Amino acid sequence: MQAVRFSRFGGPEVLELADLPDPHPGPGEIRIAVRAAGVNASDWKKREGLMDQELPQTLGYEAAGIADELGPGVTGVALGDRVYGFSSAGAAQAELAVLSHWAPIPPSLSFPEAAALPAAVETAWRALDQLGVARGGTLLISGASGSVGSAAVQLAVARGARVIGTAGADNQQYVRSLGAFSVPYGEGLTQRVRALAPDGVDLALDVAGSGVLPELIALAGGDPDHVVTIADFAGAQQHGVRFSRGDTGRALHALAEIGPLIDAGRFALPVARTFPLADVAEAHRVSEQGKVRGKLVLLAH
Repeated sequence: MQAVRFSRFGGPEVLELADLPDPHPGPGEIRIAVRAAGVNASDWKKREGLMDQELPQTLGYEAAGIADELGPGVTGVALGDRVYGFSSAGAAQAELAVLSHWAPIPPSLSFPEAAALPAAVETAWRALDQLGVARGGTLLISGASGSVGSAAVQLAVARGARVIGTAGADNQQYVRSLGAFSVPYGEGLTQRVRALAPDGVDLALDVAGSGVLPELIALAGGDPDHVVTIADFAGAQQHGVRFSRGDTGRALHALAEIGPLIDAGRFALPVARTFPLADVAEAHRVSEQGKVRGKLVLLAH
């Protein structure tokens, strides 16, 4: 099979489609014929050597496709089923991928739409759980228009929270369409948020990692425990804010639980752009620009 791989760290030009042996599922795993795979910031961070240091490396943690091989002990899924989920091996950007956690694709979704969901939904769900977002509270989301941010907005609204989201000038209406109040980010953010919430907010989630943790803490009553970031590790250490990461426990149940919200028309994550698997380098270039509304997806077939 062909799979995205790099054998040295660097820019998008180090990416290649390599011929690799077909993978096979172990106990509790399934293999899919990949139809679509999501692209995330972690992909280009790995490629640049900012994460794992081993070489060579494959890429991709989320994919959607057709179940074509079941590992020992697997139940509740049949060959030919449409499924989506996570590749714990980080090898989802390929023609075949082994999934460690999966769920049926909601009937209304295409393969690219399904492939866009796992990482964004799990990350947003996990962060909201860690914050304890519930009905009646006010949540501020810094970076509300990207894939994780827009997922967090919709999930928080579904929980009954009042949401204020920050975004660029071009994305104000988009954030409002998700059910949030929207304010531009940048200088004067605190004043703009207080115009909507004079007493501040109950909780804050930093998705953008743009150095606003001190402002978020101040708006959330001055308590760092009321703030979670998924994007500013150094800032979290400096200001005593929780940094949400997958190795502290993932919200994998979100894969199955998001289905009813999608079917009810209460959740959607737009696919900003698709690329053939062979054009993965261009997908990385677009991803690194950081101005994508929705998700970038690779098409394997």
